This record gives sequence, C-alpha cells and structure tokens, in this order.
Amino acid sequence: MQEKYININSLKVSEKLSHFISDELLKDTNLSVDKFWSGFEKTVNELAPKNKELLNLREDLQKQIDKWHIKNKGNEFNLSEYKKFLTEIGYLKEEGDDFEITTQNVDEEITNIAGPQLVVPVMNARYALNAANARWMSLYDSLYGTDVIEQSEDSVSERYDPLRGEMVIKYGRNFLDKYFPLAGLSWQKITSFAVKYGKFKALKGADIYDLVDENKFIGHRGEADNPAAIILKNNNLHIEILKDSRAFAAQQDHAGISDIILESAVSTICDNEDSVAAVDAEDKIICYRNWLGLMKGDLKSKFEKEGKLFERKLNPNRSYVSKDGKGLKLHGRSLLLVRNVGHLMTNPSIILKDGSEVPEGIMDAFITTAAALHDIKKKTNSRTGSIYIVKPKMHGPDETAFTDLLFSQVEEVLGLPKYTCKIGIMDEERRTSANLKECIRSLKNRVFFINTGFLDRTGDEMHTSMEAGPMIKKGDMKTSKWIAAYEKNNVDIGLKCGFSGKAQIGKGMWAMPDKMKDMMEQKTGHLKAGANCAWVPSPTAAALHALHYHEINIFNEQQKIKNREQAKLDDLLTIPTADRPNWSVDEINKEISNSAQTLLGYVVRWIDQGVGCSKVPDINNVGLMEDRATLRISSQHIANWIHHGITTKIQVVEILKDMAKIVDDQNKNDTNYIKMSDNFDNSVAFQTACDLVFKGKEQPSGYTEPLLHLNRLSKKSNLN
Repeated sequence: MQEKYININSLKVSEKLSHFISDELLKDTNLSVDKFWSGFEKTVNELAPKNKELLNLREDLQKQIDKWHIKNKGNEFNLSEYKKFLTEIGYLKEEGDDFEITTQNVDEEITNIAGPQLVVPVMNARYALNAANARWMSLYDSLYGTDVIEQSEDSVSERYDPLRGEMVIKYGRNFLDKYFPLAGLSWQKITSFAVKYGKFKALKGADIYDLVDENKFIGHRGEADNPAAIILKNNNLHIEILKDSRAFAAQQDHAGISDIILESAVSTICDNEDSVAAVDAEDKIICYRNWLGLMKGDLKSKFEKEGKLFERKLNPNRSYVSKDGKGLKLHGRSLLLVRNVGHLMTNPSIILKDGSEVPEGIMDAFITTAAALHDIKKKTNSRTGSIYIVKPKMHGPDETAFTDLLFSQVEEVLGLPKYTCKIGIMDEERRTSANLKECIRSLKNRVFFINTGFLDRTGDEMHTSMEAGPMIKKGDMKTSKWIAAYEKNNVDIGLKCGFSGKAQIGKGMWAMPDKMKDMMEQKTGHLKAGANCAWVPSPTAAALHALHYHEINIFNEQQKIKNREQAKLDDLLTIPTADRPNWSVDEINKEISNSAQTLLGYVVRWIDQGVGCSKVPDINNVGLMEDRATLRISSQHIANWIHHGITTKIQVVEILKDMAKIVDDQNKNDTNYIKMSDNFDNSVAFQTACDLVFKGKEQPSGYTEPLLHLNRLSKKSNLN
C-alpha cells in the first residue's frame, strides 16, 4: 500500500504518523502540535546534513583502512605502524585528562541496585508488558519450568509433579539459608513465621529464631502474627516469602510457604532497534504507540491461549507494612529504558524538503522523548523525572557528541530541562571501544550506562579489518585477545570515569533461553567482571539470574577491580585473523553451514513475517536468540571467508540451499511460514540472505539493516 503524505511546513509527513502525533502522542501534554512540528523541522533541517557528514566520515575511514591493509599485504603486521596510521587519519583520538561523569537525577535502579536487565522488542505489546512486569518473579515457577531442577527418574507425569515440587522447595530453602540465615536454625526446619515488635521471627514449634542480620527484614503484608508475605532485602534486592495454604507448594511445605518472589528484572530496554522489524510509518507507529502506552501506564494486550481470552496490563506498586508499622510501597515494575536506532538508517515516514527520507534516529529521539512527557508529569516510571535512552551503533566521540547535540535540541523543543534525556552508550563498534573515554566525556552530563555487545562488536571488528586476512572461526572469537581486552577495557574506563554508584556498566545477552542450568553456571562471570547489569532473554531468566546478584556484591567487586592493571589498547587493536589456516574442507563447510542455518532461520521470519527477534534452532537444534547483531556477525564472517578464498560463492550458495531446506523443515508447524526451498529464485527471504553474504563487504560497517529494510518493504508491498 502506497504511503499517503500530508504537507507540514517543508516536510511531507505520513498521514498515519501525523494523526498519531496529534491525536495520541501530544494529547494531554502542554506541547502544541504546531510547536512540535516547527521545532522538529528546524532541528532536522539543521542536523540531517551533519548526520550525513558523520556517515561519510565512516565510509572514508573504512576506505583508508582497506587501502592500508591492501598496501601492507604480505608484510608482517606492524602494530605500532598501524596505530600511527589510525591516529593520522583521525580514527584514534588523543585521550584527554581524567574526569568523572556528572549525570544528575538518576533512579536507584541505575545507581544502587545491581540486577538483570531485559531487552524486549517494543513492537510486541504483550512481550513489552511481560518484561515491564518482570520486576517481581516467582522463584518456584522459574525453577520448576526449567532445566535448573533436573528431571527425577521417579517423576510422575501429571499436572503438578510433587517430586519436582519438593526439589524446588529444597532449592528455595537453600537459597534462604545462604543469603538470609537464621541464628541457630535452618530454613528447612521452620514450621511458621511471624512479625513481633517490628522484627521477623521464625518458629519451629514453640521455639523462636531471629535472622542473623535483622537489617535484612523490611516489612510484611497481612496480619503480623500470621503474615501473608514477608519482605527481605540483600544486596539492595528484595525478596518476598509468600504463605498461601491453597497453593500446591504450600501443601508440601510444613511452614505453609507457597512461593519465594524475587526482585528480578530491575531495568528493561524497550527496543526499537535490533529486535524489531520496523521499516515504514505503519511499523514505527506500532512501536511508538506501545512505548507511549508504557509511559502513560495504560498499555494493555488481549490474547487467546488454549481457548481462553486473557488481558495483560501493567502491574501496580506493591504495598507492605514496614518494620516500624508504617505503610511501605515498592516499585511494581521494571524501570523502563528505550533504545532508539543509530545514526545510519533513514525512514520513509517523513520526507525532507530535499526529497530525502528522515534520519530515523532523529525521528526516534523526538517521538520517544515526547511519549515520556506523560511519565515526567506523573513520575511513575522514573521517580527522578529522567528519560533513559539507549543509543546504539555510534562510532567514536564525534558521533556521541552529535547525540548530545540532538538531545539538547529535542529538550529545547519539548520544553524539558537540559539533561533530562539520559543516554546509554552501546560500546559495540571498534572506533567507540578504542576511544571510549572520549566518547563518555562528550556525554558526561547525560551518560547513565555503557554496555558491551559482543556480537555487533565482532561484526564491526571483521568488517573494519576485512582486508587484513581471513578471520578465525566464530567460536574462537570468544577467546581471542581483542575480545578479552574489549570487555576488560569497558569496565576499566567506566570505573575510571566514576560510574560505580552513579551509572550502569552492562554486559551482553545469554542467547540460549532453554539452557538455564548452563546460564546459572556461567553468567556469574559477568558479575565477577564488574558489571552491575547483564542482559537476559526472558522474565524467567531474569528471576534465575537475580540469584547471582544475591551471591555477589557488585559494588564491592568494582572497588577491587579499580586497582587492577588497565586493559591495553594494543590488545584491543589486535586483529583476529587466522595465521596460515589449514582447515579441512569439512571444517570449513561445517562452519559456514552453522552460520548459514541461523542466518536463514532469522532472515526468513524478518522478511516474510516482520519478526525482528526469534528463537532460531541452530544446526544442533538448540534454540538461540537471534537478532540483527547475530545476523551481522554471521554474514560478515562468511563474506570474509569468500573474499579471502577460504570458500567460494558457488560452495556457499549450495550450503545456503541445503540449510534452507533444514530451516523449512524446522518451521513446518508454522501456518504462516513460506518455504524458501520451493522456489529459491522467487523467495525474497532466501535472496535477502544471499545478498547479506555476497554483498556483505560493501554494506556500511557490515550492517544488515539496509538490505533487510529494502527487502521487507518489497515483501510488504507484494503482500498488500
């Protein structure tokens, strides 16, 4: 369906977007429609050319780096010469004096509470609501429904398995013994609990026991002598112990405890970027409308499950009686952040006076911030009156400074105090990693978060150094010198710039949502590395990962890390090329097959169904969370191997066709699925996957968005 536009000053604006802004976005705000559009027009006309200059600089730097590698081909790699060259062309910036960030009015979920962070596609209202409500999650449900509790050989197959339930209860009691110990008694042996004179008391028959640390008791709900819930706190995270005699678990429990509720997803990124497929005004309005509903607090989602109709809405705050007998409220929802798109993409929702499409990042900045005006008034999400915007895919200090300029102008137009908009820096591009301190300096009054993104960062690593030689295998990237330096450098610089107790230092996603036992064993590594938040793929994963934050006090850990030797720039710039690879044909084909299979599994849903984030079975049928970041690394890796003759285009085409048949079979139960293998030449999805690989070297920074958007628009046009 062709987009209908209306003229607003010098702009052509999608009719649907215009109506959304006037009828929904700005309704009940103090901002007039005319003021919004006149301010938007002035800003976009001033900043769009600057945005373009920054993108041209990216391209120019890449060409110079390519030429340097081609010129030095066959010579032994000289790191000092390479660094000198990168400095001369302005890729590496001179590092200034030490400083500390001065960001003000930041909520405690950012400054003082370390915990799991969800990333959710804002395009899906139900998922967004689930994530927002994942601040409080059932430990019992999270254990019972995952592989953390091993299946018992004696388990009986029925609606509720009491043997499995018993194992869950035991796990919960061990957790309480470890982090909320009683003086002289195990939680395994209590028969009841009560609140006496503002203190928590555990009972075993007539005997009474106190908490070892009485400060961990915060309050209760219900009658003091027989409370329905007890609230405790450890490492700034709350837990709630429920008593409900009607629940299955309580019937197996001699103390009548029915569940342990964990404070879990402390913050959530509502994502407009890598996990969504939003290519036009129709798609963008869905994203913006859901974010607006979250900011107003009235977002709802109705859905059918097993023949029943359900409605999902935002949870209210949680009420208790404090230890001194007064009313106590705790925030019922995750602190919501919003991720805008980066500087690269444009969108046909608005056409500028020169006929070009609007830079999507500028449009996102205005509309997501305007939506948050509703929360600024009520202070329901941010009690400090801040708006938290995560900004991805920025390359170096010039681009972070541009973001500061953009948000200063947005604040001016929308009538907000300067620095209301806080910025989260995604450290996922090589030029940003190498200049991280100066990137932070340019946003020192706004920055609330830095986060490493292994997959995008690896994609950029490979694209930047495409001409340097064939890259090592994808699996080997995780143990390469540059990645260790990258992860370490991010924490070192963050701590040096005063982030501890002021801002988040984050780590990346656990990509296997069904492998929770493995996550529990491995993801403590993020905390030990000094991160006070780390990404998880589901509310259940958030509940389980929250246990790690009870185990480790991040802020103590960060103090220890401050004294270590800082990561070296030389290590960060070590290119992960394979030194005279002698891989067998079978090894090469296996590596390409694995990348091709997940690439196709993701792209086919993106193009044909507009699904921006999928759990895609890999070649071993393990479900992996795939988004544009994973697609970038897979496509760039195969493109690199073709470019350096490790494989050929003909071989890769055959592998892609073989893998497409496997992907088709994996999706055979999806009634909306369109098979690729029925007609490879006419499958837009299959041809997009091929283009991502065979045109990968030419894509700006190796990004996948330009080809995905182009082909999704084509598909939507055909569907309409």
